[in-house]
Formats: sequence, structure tokens, C-alpha cells
Amino acid sequence: MRCPFCGSDDTQVKDSRSAEDGASVRRRRECSACGGRFTTFERVQLRELIVVKNTGKKAPFDRDKLIRSVMIATRKRNVEVDRVEQMVSGIVRRLEAMGESEIDSKMIGELVMEGLAHLDDVAYVRYASVYKDFREAKDFEQFLGALDETERE
Repeated sequence: MRCPFCGSDDTQVKDSRSAEDGASVRRRRECSACGGRFTTFERVQLRELIVVKNTGKKAPFDRDKLIRSVMIATRKRNVEVDRVEQMVSGIVRRLEAMGESEIDSKMIGELVMEGLAHLDDVAYVRYASVYKDFREAKDFEQFLGALDETERE
């Protein structure tokens, strides 16, 4: 592992433990060259996932990008970061379990919507406004109306 401070390849693991979500390992490392200490996380990756965007363009799946988008939706909401991590880990496991290496971006968006619906209503609507490309107030009104009907059933 390369040191983020000096770029040296000579780093040593000082401590390893299971991270909060249980799906990753947290490692404390120290650089032999500069003495800098930093933390890394290690996760199991079953296969390399490729996201196929609406334009047809393909890009490697980026777990951190998914977390950032969910964190934006949950900003200033009473949602713990651990719950976001668990939700994203569940989404990644579901994507890997599909057995496909190429995943449509719409599938990822739907899984995020499903997860946010259980996590926080406001974050769900925030994410939907971007995902479904709301342009006017009536778009919100229609979405919330459909949401109310679904909850009544």
C-alpha cells in the first residue's frame, strides 16, 4: 500500500479489525519512510462491475460515488452514516449476486430508491428529484401524490 503522505511503497499494518458493517476490514498502517499513519479499508469484491449509463457509455462501478450520492440525499437528516454504509453494502451485494458484470444504471437507481424509501422519506424524495429529473413543482406534487397512494394500499 502506497503512503498517501510521501508516496513510499514501504508501509506496515499496525492493527486490523472488522469494520462496523462487518463486511470490511479496517487496517491502521504506518509508513516506514516518513512515519505517517493512515487507515485503509478492505472489502470482498466478487466480480468487477461495469455500469452501463443511459447514453450507452460504460464505466467501472464506484462504491464511493454511490455513497456520496446517498450522503447528499441524506444531508441534514437524522440518518446515521452506518445505516448508509449498510444500505450501500446491501445494494452492492445484490448487484454482485445478479451474476452480471454489466449493470444498467437504472437498476442501481431503482435499488437506491428502494433503500432510501426504507431509510428516510425526505432523502427518498430528494434522490427521486434528481434521479427522475424533476423540472417543475408539479413533478414533486405528482410524485408525492403517487407516494401517498402507495402508502394507503
